[in-house]
Amino acid sequence: MSASCGNHYKYFTKDLYDDYQWSERELKRIQFYISQDIVLYRRLSGENARISQGKIRVVDGSEVEEIVIKKGTPGVYIQSPEPNNFAIAFDNRKNHYLMFGPNQKANGRFVLLAKEWDRDKGKITYGGKYYDTSNASAYAALMVDLKKAKDIKYRTKRASGRRVR
Repeated sequence: MSASCGNHYKYFTKDLYDDYQWSERELKRIQFYISQDIVLYRRLSGENARISQGKIRVVDGSEVEEIVIKKGTPGVYIQSPEPNNFAIAFDNRKNHYLMFGPNQKANGRFVLLAKEWDRDKGKITYGGKYYDTSNASAYAALMVDLKKAKDIKYRTKRASGRRVR
């Protein structure tokens, strides 16, 4: 999945969004993809050792739940809790989505948003639980098949009505 000329996948950017002015209904029909792997992880303690979807790994003697969303994974628009911020779901479970928004440092691409970023990691809410992700995920961006996305526009015709003669 790259933005090469051999296919129609392009980064979803603020400029692209502004140019096409897709409605929420139209956004729900656009197939999004992720540009690079995103790895979410959280340390488990005895009391919260229930695993929701990830795999268990042992890191530095601690059990860690890890969720991997691979490059090219398709996702769908769920909502915009704030202007220009998109909740994108990569699986079918309720409240399991990631937030994306435009970043000027990334040429306006819609990239992964976190509650906070520091040098090494970001804090992400996923499925109502807090996860960490490496700072490498900070530039994971949304991509679209531009050819298909352009064809989303609805054509609305209005019936003029018909009267009895």
